[in-house]
Amino acid sequence: MTNVLLEPHILPPFSSIKPEMIVPAISELTERNRKLVNTLVDEITEPTWENFVLPLEQWGDELNQAWSPVGHLSHVADSEAMRTAYNEAIALLSAYSTEMGQHQGLYRLYRKLKESDEWNSMTLAQQKSINDELLGFELSGIALPEEQQKRFAELAKKSSLLSNQFSENVLDATQGWVKEISDQEMLAGIPETGVATLKQNAQLKEKDGWLINLEFPSYLPVMTYADNRELREEVYEAFVTRASEVGPNSGKWDNAETMAEIMAVRAEKSELLGYNNWAEVSLVQKMAESPEQVLSFLYELADKSLPQAKSEFDELQQFAKAHLDIDELKPWDLAYVSEKLKQQKYSISDEELRPYFPVNTVINGLFETATRLFGVSFQEQKEFDTYHPDVKFFKVLEGEEHVASFYLDLYAREGKRGGAWMDDCRVRRATNQGIQIPVAYLTCNFTAPVGDKPALLTHNEVTTLFHEFGHGIHHMLTKVEVASVSGINGVAWDAVELPSQFMENFCYEPEALAFISGHFETGEPLPEDLLNKMLAAKNFQSGMAMMRQLEFSLYDFELHHQYRLGKDNLITDLVSKVKDKVSVVPRVEFARFQNSFSHIFAGGYSAGYYSYKWAEVLSADAFSKFEEEGVFNSATGSSFKENILEKGGSDDAMNLFVAFRGRKPEVEPLLRHSGIKAA
Repeated sequence: MTNVLLEPHILPPFSSIKPEMIVPAISELTERNRKLVNTLVDEITEPTWENFVLPLEQWGDELNQAWSPVGHLSHVADSEAMRTAYNEAIALLSAYSTEMGQHQGLYRLYRKLKESDEWNSMTLAQQKSINDELLGFELSGIALPEEQQKRFAELAKKSSLLSNQFSENVLDATQGWVKEISDQEMLAGIPETGVATLKQNAQLKEKDGWLINLEFPSYLPVMTYADNRELREEVYEAFVTRASEVGPNSGKWDNAETMAEIMAVRAEKSELLGYNNWAEVSLVQKMAESPEQVLSFLYELADKSLPQAKSEFDELQQFAKAHLDIDELKPWDLAYVSEKLKQQKYSISDEELRPYFPVNTVINGLFETATRLFGVSFQEQKEFDTYHPDVKFFKVLEGEEHVASFYLDLYAREGKRGGAWMDDCRVRRATNQGIQIPVAYLTCNFTAPVGDKPALLTHNEVTTLFHEFGHGIHHMLTKVEVASVSGINGVAWDAVELPSQFMENFCYEPEALAFISGHFETGEPLPEDLLNKMLAAKNFQSGMAMMRQLEFSLYDFELHHQYRLGKDNLITDLVSKVKDKVSVVPRVEFARFQNSFSHIFAGGYSAGYYSYKWAEVLSADAFSKFEEEGVFNSATGSSFKENILEKGGSDDAMNLFVAFRGRKPEVEPLLRHSGIKAA
């Protein structure tokens, strides 16, 4: 059998990839690259961009082209065979990556290239990529004595495996709990679309009645609308105890030990590198300059938002008592009571808006937004190799030129990890055959179409789609031709959310909503009265929402700032300490949110979750320029494209922001956009 992962291909041959191909392909490519790199290092005495960097980039890209579809499939089409192969391959990749990161010959040649006469004639992107590589070497333990280097390599491999284990436990725990409902009365209050989803869940499992699971399309309608308080409590408990030692699946898929090992690995790596903690290591490649600056930023936002959050919760408590006979709010009441209060205050609900956001109208509106802002257009391609019939594939055009492509995978299903994300499939780079165009994966977990109706999105789902598309255009509209700083590569992690959060703003702009929305039966745009209600409700409980995000950010950053080897109790103890400082909502002893906090234990956000708020300051301030000059001002759109999107990671993030905005970022637009009236 031919191993398609070893063959050149413009796009991934998804339908031909078999789990048994994965380990042999990754093994062969990493071994080949080792030999090529060692030969290159032995032969070169005077490194240049052409004879040294470009071959390395080519070999790295060939390895990535084999691994990219595998990594993607492991997230969107999980199976036992895929999981086994993925885990074996990730161990091979981790060992290879660590070895390259500690390769003295490569490090020596990169340093020599930086000190050479060629340096001053290099482009900014080339210089940035070399500086990033040198920093990467230092963070891979290049300067350590041999024994410590070996230990660092072991830790790096262990880190990859532990993160994947954490992620698998969350997936298994999420899919390992269901509740069968035979009496529809138990679902009273849940809108028709939510009930239909639960019915479809049951049918897919060949069950009668209705089936609640812990995927968001099931979980959110129950928590937001179910009148049955006991049902809400049961579903809430199952959700917040996932992958922990308590709850309905207590001890099964428990992440406690995995988290402790992850933190111990990070602490030991920090120590080996000469840093006090993982937070310091994390910030080396970010915009923020010190842990103190990050903590000061987060606590300043908390101080400015806490009074409003307390006031919002008091209002919610009083409403629950007066109108719903709930004397004491519990966590499983919050979404339900908030929705009732929102309806009373603004006479609007997410379900009332949903018919105006059929998925195809939203996608077309998203494309129209990008066309007006950045002068690009989109073409759906019907003939392409895919891994699931729901997936769509689009070309991105500038005029007649094909500049990028992306896969769009929108709906939740079994074997697909929760959440929403963008990842790169191909990176823009200069090759001997010309420019390799960027390709992206855009993945969400929306409610799939039910029956003959198209998928109808909540406004929150619309915002999520715009968010991930913002990441996508950052990757796809780059003009940088150096792979390591092209698109989202090389962008400081606390700036990478700028384009994604920037795009969310258009979901609230009347001018944009005129074409983002359209009733699925009549095509009628969102009526003015509904639009006005939606805009009035935009910042409903924004203080509470701000504090919730700050709670996540502070838990993450304080954990990685304070943790030392042997302090495993901090992982649990810190939850209540942070809540005491910033939380205004009730809590329960059994909640274990940290056990499924994939962003920091399985994603790239360790000591970096604050990046969402940091980048939100950037995005709100960037959007304020559009508010000043016109929401669809083409000159402003072109400036954002040229200074932010096209530059990728080729320059310092602050330099790019200042080039666009004309000054450094200010926090006021974020507070204003969030409706927070700071004292």
